[in-house]
Amino acid sequence: MSKKHPNAVKLAYHDSRFMESTAARPVRILTEYLDPLVRFRKEGIGDTIVMFGSARILPREKAVERLVRARRAAKRRRNRAAREEIRVARNDVEMSRYYEDALALSRKITTWAMSLGSHPRRFVICSGGGPGIMEAANRGAAEAGGKSIGLSIELPHEQESNSFISRELNFNFHYFFMRKLWFAQLAKALIVFPGGFGTMDELWEMLTLMQTAKLPAHNLVLIYGRRYWDRVLNWREMLRSGTINAREYGLLRFSDSVEDAFDQVRGVLEQFHMKLNTDLQE
Repeated sequence: MSKKHPNAVKLAYHDSRFMESTAARPVRILTEYLDPLVRFRKEGIGDTIVMFGSARILPREKAVERLVRARRAAKRRRNRAAREEIRVARNDVEMSRYYEDALALSRKITTWAMSLGSHPRRFVICSGGGPGIMEAANRGAAEAGGKSIGLSIELPHEQESNSFISRELNFNFHYFFMRKLWFAQLAKALIVFPGGFGTMDELWEMLTLMQTAKLPAHNLVLIYGRRYWDRVLNWREMLRSGTINAREYGLLRFSDSVEDAFDQVRGVLEQFHMKLNTDLQE
């Protein structure tokens, strides 16, 4: 075994100060493309179904527990703050239906997708890797016995990746645009549950790519939960005002039940995407 010369200069890619410098940013960006590419190929991932939604939506069991605690506390305190805690907890219980629906839908999609074989794996559930709706998506896939992907983002205030992501498909990104690239590149369907700024950012990104033909127009964008989304966004007003046209409005589909959502997802996938078309398998 050869000894290193005591005055040997460290290789640039072994120098953490250089690798974290501004000059090395293109190298870091490239790694956030290559690492997922290599791991997806190794795991035989053909394509994905991406599920977005709020990180703040709780499982029903936890939401009910929070409401019970708030009511107990209100009996002791009897003030405005206690009443507000009850209001928030009641809303958590109401919104928890979307966690349970995302869980059931992911489980159903994964069970069906696994029946298509695993060479390659088709229509693998992919989430943003965090809690809430993202956790429900990964959890549903795990409960069905399938693999799932988590594309987390490095932020100062976010929780760690949820525990239901397949270990070999758990990613953490520094660059938002590289994370978005991997959301878009393999996705054949996007299912959008109620969410906030991040969910809407990802939704608009996908819609813009489809509108401008950077992604196929027959990819599915399914908006889940009309009661929530119609209060947050007036889709038809954009159409009436001429800021989008009828074809662009037609990129959207809507659903309010697990069964209907699954039927729509399966129908589009069977109609347009059963033949594999991805560079990952080359």
